[in-house]
Amino acid sequence: MSKKRREIPVFDHPIIETHCHLDYLKDRPLEETLDQSQRVNIEKVITIAVSPDNLARVRELSQAAPWVYGTQGIHPHEAESYSDAAEAEIRAHASDDKIVAVGEIGLDYFYDNADRDVQREVFRRQLQIACDHGQPVVIHSREADDDTIDILRDFEETLTRRGVIHSFTSGPGLARYALDQGWCLGFNGITTFNKAENVRDIVRMSPIEQILLETDAPFLTPVPYRGRENAPFYLPFVAEKIAEVKELALEEVLSKTYQNSLRTFFPAQ
Repeated sequence: MSKKRREIPVFDHPIIETHCHLDYLKDRPLEETLDQSQRVNIEKVITIAVSPDNLARVRELSQAAPWVYGTQGIHPHEAESYSDAAEAEIRAHASDDKIVAVGEIGLDYFYDNADRDVQREVFRRQLQIACDHGQPVVIHSREADDDTIDILRDFEETLTRRGVIHSFTSGPGLARYALDQGWCLGFNGITTFNKAENVRDIVRMSPIEQILLETDAPFLTPVPYRGRENAPFYLPFVAEKIAEVKELALEEVLSKTYQNSLRTFFPAQ
């Protein structure tokens, strides 16, 4: 007999899903995903752009409900598809009412799906868009800590809104730099994985005032649902794990990460 998985907990305090990819979800209709997310008190969802091909789709999805928002940006995997036309599209919509950040942008030297020089150039160009529009950024950095720091140093004075290094799996050097500079770090289901003590170490060193909750759905589903497609409604498990690792009351984690999300992406609220 298979062991029954624990039900998704429902907390009184709302949660903001700061990073998912709604257009990648396949297991259920979008409306069902959003309904189930609301039932576990997910108050807002940010769906993330990654390529020239899905910029418009993310904008469309941001209109799916009043509480769904989006970003505009090109992921480092897609850096070689970046063009003046893609940049013009990002710039044209960077300040739309339902667009809350430039992203997902950054560097990925683990997969190296794009030439590293191209990745660095595209990262810089999109950071400049964020500067020009006064928007925060959503950064992807994998096996590229030193170059990420070097590039962000060049924007310390002009990138006023900062943002988040999402799905943080990098080393303590990048974590310390980012935290010292006022960035948030995003944590997801990886924090629940048995072999992710390195990530939990970063959670321990990060002030709760600079932590954001995310799923990165459909990827990185938290325990006890690992193996299924991830979705925003699994976010309560991430909140619980952050509270456990930091030895904080769950209510404090929920309250602080909620305020962090508002400060980063919804300052008017």
